Amino acid sequence: MEYLYRFLGWIMNGCYALLHQYGLAIILFTFISKIVILPVSLWTYFNSITMIKITPDSNFIKAKYYGQPDEIAEAQSKLFKEKKYHPMASTIPLIIQLILLMGVVGVIRQGIENPAIDMNFLGINLGMVPSKEGVRLLWSPLVAGFSAWLLCIAQNTSNVLQAEQSKLNKIGTMVFSVGLSLYLGWFVPIGTAFYWVCSNLLAIVQLYITNWIVRPRRFVDYERLEESRRQLALMKSAGGSKKKKESFFSPVRKKERADYKRFFSILNKHLVFYSESSGFYKYFKGMIEWLLKNTNLTIHYITGDPDDQVFELAKEQEKLKPYYIGENRLITLMMKLEADVVVMTMPDLETYHIKRSYSRKDIEYIYVQHGMGSNNMGMRKGSLDHFDTIFCAGEHQKIEVEQTEKVYSLKKKTLVEVGYPLIDEMRAAYEAKEHPKHERPKILIAPSWQKDNIIDSCLEQILDVLKGKGYEIIVRPHPQEVRLKRDYIESIKKRYDSDEIEIQTDFSSNNPVLEADLLITDWSGITWEYAFTTLHPVLFINTPMKVENPDYQKIAIEPLNITLRDQIGKSVDPDQPELVAKTVEELLAKQDEYHARIDALSDRYIYNHGTSAVVGAKYIVEAIRKKTSKRKQEPV
Repeated sequence: MEYLYRFLGWIMNGCYALLHQYGLAIILFTFISKIVILPVSLWTYFNSITMIKITPDSNFIKAKYYGQPDEIAEAQSKLFKEKKYHPMASTIPLIIQLILLMGVVGVIRQGIENPAIDMNFLGINLGMVPSKEGVRLLWSPLVAGFSAWLLCIAQNTSNVLQAEQSKLNKIGTMVFSVGLSLYLGWFVPIGTAFYWVCSNLLAIVQLYITNWIVRPRRFVDYERLEESRRQLALMKSAGGSKKKKESFFSPVRKKERADYKRFFSILNKHLVFYSESSGFYKYFKGMIEWLLKNTNLTIHYITGDPDDQVFELAKEQEKLKPYYIGENRLITLMMKLEADVVVMTMPDLETYHIKRSYSRKDIEYIYVQHGMGSNNMGMRKGSLDHFDTIFCAGEHQKIEVEQTEKVYSLKKKTLVEVGYPLIDEMRAAYEAKEHPKHERPKILIAPSWQKDNIIDSCLEQILDVLKGKGYEIIVRPHPQEVRLKRDYIESIKKRYDSDEIEIQTDFSSNNPVLEADLLITDWSGITWEYAFTTLHPVLFINTPMKVENPDYQKIAIEPLNITLRDQIGKSVDPDQPELVAKTVEELLAKQDEYHARIDALSDRYIYNHGTSAVVGAKYIVEAIRKKTSKRKQEPV
């Protein structure tokens, strides 16, 4: 700051030497400072215009990925880079102004101490400080606050960015600016407050001149902006009211604090599982059951769901220790984590908010598959790059990782040929039951959650060609579809619900999946669980592909989602609903043929049929044994 004082003092002294009036010198100094920072101000101004121009795109992104914060963040980041928008640019002028203000405080203090400088201006001593002189100088902070208020009014009506902000944001900015001005105006010399008033008034003049020259509203498509707001509001209303935030003293928050403390009170943890919610336990189930039965390992199970089924299971399993940790505390827990092995189904480790441990660098992070399809196409680029070990469901996933490592020169991971325990469990349960032939063939329509899926593109046309054909049809929309398009789903229910067609929005039972004679889907992951469990064929509707990684073709292996599409069933384009009835009839007639074909495909594309959970669990045990053995050999 000393160098800043000297530089600003040199400019201020030059202004005073030219005008011989300290007040006029402050006005000239303020004008010069505005000229100097004008390029930054203009850059920020045009950045604000860019923000308003891309706000419709941003709103459409929020509507498209409503309830999916990671997807929203990634899509917005790409948008900002493409449009060259800098989210923090709007704060730069404020930071510069505050730095200048601190510098001016030092410069005026130097002026007060310099007997050669006359601080009087229009009968006012600019070196006086209101807090030291009392209420008679109260007008100084009030004038400073009034100028800040005027600037906020001008910005809220004429600044293209602030004019579009919510009332709450506008009021918040005004309260901050006026409050800061009142506070500073009371404790700093009148000369500093005078500089602040001049700076605010000149900022208003600069704003109106810039608006007159540029005319920013020409750059904004306000019709599209309103449409994007309408769509986002529709998504929010369709999603229902937001879940009430738990208070600090709520039982859930109390449980979280207790579990967080309990987790770190236990030392020398060997094995930690992390589950995002109760629904992910099924991917760990077989491995955990084998570990509990065949080893003495204590399993520490972190879940983001306070009602996770694991809490009930732990009541009968002394070696299973569950902990509820919400998303915010999870960030710090993961950074402080100490264990030998951490097992997760959540990808994007280290890419977003969940990081590898800072406390212990040798933890082995294992990724467990929660899908049979292509990770290269179905996950974001780099989703698995920071794991040490990948449990592969089949050869296709193993080759994808190897090719990715080669193309992007990544560190090699341990690739374990495990298989897919969930399908093993589902198939065993399915084969244990009798499946009498239905009087009316059961058809399950289960779309994925993506743009232009079956629901969006051709559901009604499909139902129209299938009704009256003697089928029992169950439509099972994706839960996100039900949540965000409630009105449309209800309208479909009213139109089609009958003894023949059921629009199902209760997902508590998995029976419809296992009882169906035929599945109709687009790109849903339910394909593999259905086909490789029941060995029944699938009718695919060729909606646009579900692609999470736009660079997936850089890896020279065709995604399994494409490879097996016409081997476990048939494909029909969404604009050919007339072919659906014919193809359904053909697939049902050839069930026995498909049974043998799909059984052979499952053997080919899934490792270790029937024993995958044991293979995975044994690998975990061996990984912990190696860590323990290595520690014993290390010198104390």
